[in-house]
Amino acid sequence: MQSRLADIWYDFCYWICVAAFELGFSLRTEGYRHVPAAGPALLLANHQSFLDPVVAGLAARRRLHFLARKSLFRHWGLSRLMRSLHSIPVDLEGFAREGLKAILEHLQAGQAVLVFPEGNRTSDGKMHPFRPGIHLLIKRVAMPIVPVGIAGTYDAWPRYRASPIPAPLFGRGGKGTLAVSIGPPLDSRRLAELPREQVLTELFNAVRKCQEEAERLRRKV
Repeated sequence: MQSRLADIWYDFCYWICVAAFELGFSLRTEGYRHVPAAGPALLLANHQSFLDPVVAGLAARRRLHFLARKSLFRHWGLSRLMRSLHSIPVDLEGFAREGLKAILEHLQAGQAVLVFPEGNRTSDGKMHPFRPGIHLLIKRVAMPIVPVGIAGTYDAWPRYRASPIPAPLFGRGGKGTLAVSIGPPLDSRRLAELPREQVLTELFNAVRKCQEEAERLRRKV
């Protein structure tokens, strides 16, 4: 019963966010059918802003789990909200040991997990090299790996701003219009047989291709 109520709450928040982001940021998405409807799945996305987990979850149309810094859980109300939406508190962003363990546990439980292999939000709007910890996950769990490209969140809420800049759908818009493109899944079993650097390069290129597609998908001002 408690699990069912949690799912209802997640779905309620999902549809509230759909309305808010489509109206407030002109959000466009594509490729949700590439996300497996059930079973373990690892979604890899570029990281531009605090908005990224939300827009990636809206695009995926599946209940996702994702990592978040423990410092974000200090406020009781925000902590309860983030935990109710499947956020996993860890000491460090990226692929520290605690984060790897949490991701593995959720994947082994058959859940979908969203991770940002760059480790931190971009400081210049560009994609940065992936951290090697992602290779360890691929060798431990057989699962589809789904590349996700996010565009516009850096313009809407760069890390040097205290609050986001909306780009309303029914207005003149702005440079902070958002888009997410999800690409075809990659086979982790094939990747597990490749050298680490080759795996990181292939994953980086897959996410970058999706990010470029998302950039083309954005509503232009």
